[in-house]
Amino acid sequence: MFEHQSTRLLRVSGDYHQHNFWNALMLNTLQESGYQVEVLSHARAILDVDFPQVEEELTAVLKDFKIPVKELIAGGGGEAKGTQRLRNALADKSWPKFHFHVERKINGKVLESQSHEVDHVREMEAGRVALEIEWNNKDPFFDRDLENYKRLHADGAISVGIIITRGTSLHENMREIVGRFLDDNDIGSLDDLTQWGYEPTSRQKSAIRTLIDRKKDPLSFRDAFCRKFVADKFGEATTHWRKLEDRIHRGVGNPCPLLLIGLPDSIVDFS
Repeated sequence: MFEHQSTRLLRVSGDYHQHNFWNALMLNTLQESGYQVEVLSHARAILDVDFPQVEEELTAVLKDFKIPVKELIAGGGGEAKGTQRLRNALADKSWPKFHFHVERKINGKVLESQSHEVDHVREMEAGRVALEIEWNNKDPFFDRDLENYKRLHADGAISVGIIITRGTSLHENMREIVGRFLDDNDIGSLDDLTQWGYEPTSRQKSAIRTLIDRKKDPLSFRDAFCRKFVADKFGEATTHWRKLEDRIHRGVGNPCPLLLIGLPDSIVDFS
């Protein structure tokens, strides 16, 4: 849980406890399914009063959202087809890509001009809600998103900023997810992976062989592949919940009202 003055959290015996209960109610259906949800800087009140449709629309899009495990492998860790489906589902509910162009003038002279592109924006009578999906970018993209939200909120262009990223369970259990895929499909070599659309680079092949052939504590193909694949494609320097948490701790994006959603490992479909 994020420590932020606007969330009014109390630290008791080393644990964080909320001073009120509204955060537990936010997107309750998703939380019951394992999604992580955090609401900061009065975003709860703003969404309830001015944007009541947002919670309903996000729940409808996310509650049955799945990424087939084979897409994680075939996509090589990049934006899977499942994530593209998520983007399309948001667009279908009037959350299109949006370009903001902000100018500051004095007596007609432009002193500053900035452009911001946001992947999804919901426009309503009360204003706009912005949303970014950071499935598997480099983690500095969080800085970009949060600073953009801060500026756009200060300029009155958005009321709330939303970020959806890999949650803790999905990030931390990725090796187990990849290992289960290998086991379920009797994959015991790199050649067996070609039918699934994965083509490792020469460097990756060499690294896997090194882990298998080393004299001290050699690994099985399964463990060597899981270690190398996950480190390369879903490593610590990519966008996931803890990296987002780090930014919030440092106050990045403050005081823009924020809704943060972490995708759980239960979205991975093994069928």
